[in-house]
Amino acid sequence: MAIPRTANPNTHRAYASAVDRVITRLGRDRPLAEVADAEIGTALAELWGASASATWNRNRAAITSWLLWCQTKKHWAVPSVPAEAERRKESVDETRAVAKSTIHRLLSRRDIPLREKTLWRMLYETAARAAEILALNVEDLDLEHRRAPVRSKGSTTEWVYWDRGTAHLLPRLLRLPDDTSRTHGPLFLSERRPVPARRPAAADICPHTGRTRLGYDRARVLLDKYAGLDLHRLRHSAATHLGEAEIPLQLIMGKTRRKNPRTAMRYIKPGAEAIAKVTEVLAPRRRTH
Repeated sequence: MAIPRTANPNTHRAYASAVDRVITRLGRDRPLAEVADAEIGTALAELWGASASATWNRNRAAITSWLLWCQTKKHWAVPSVPAEAERRKESVDETRAVAKSTIHRLLSRRDIPLREKTLWRMLYETAARAAEILALNVEDLDLEHRRAPVRSKGSTTEWVYWDRGTAHLLPRLLRLPDDTSRTHGPLFLSERRPVPARRPAAADICPHTGRTRLGYDRARVLLDKYAGLDLHRLRHSAATHLGEAEIPLQLIMGKTRRKNPRTAMRYIKPGAEAIAKVTEVLAPRRRTH
């Protein structure tokens, strides 16, 4: 069973992961012609049936596209995604921003490992998507100008920028035990080297340590473990805090790289601290003697 390549490496990694998991569930040596529609539905349900609607829809779409590619490009007889495995209605994004003071307390905690502290600080200061930052390589970093190129959803190259907090942590993250620094390979690394049976692509292995790129799922679990937060909330909070600081919408769109003002506006919801602050305007004037 073959997997097509997409233009955006982040998209391809997520797409290939979904297809690979379904192939494993169906049996790698089975011809697709022998797979029934119901088996595709069962695999989807077992893998992502309990997931959020957006996760279900994303992986369902990946499998649908893969089957269509096998049919039109490879001219194979293939099953279809059954009608009962339909697309689910997604709820409106109701992500709430985390207070700025809460984020700064989190990032100053001494029990947070350096890797996690650097990743979370970078996500907050860049207001970038987690998948984009996790896909960065050391050689992508422009440390002098505090920036790095990322591949956006439209496969275009754009720049993300960080500030002093990330700039202070990155050299420590890159330092090796012999006091040299990593110069190539994934920026954020997993804890262990890969086992031979699950060896990833060479681009996802650090040439200095042999460890693999930190995956999205592992990064998500760690932030939830330490803070009970979702990775997306760091990006959302950064945009909200910019709005609370009265930064113009155009600049917030530039920072978050949103093209549509309507989609950018959903990130700009005043948090509790800002609402409490503005409430002071409604208080009675203090008497002067």
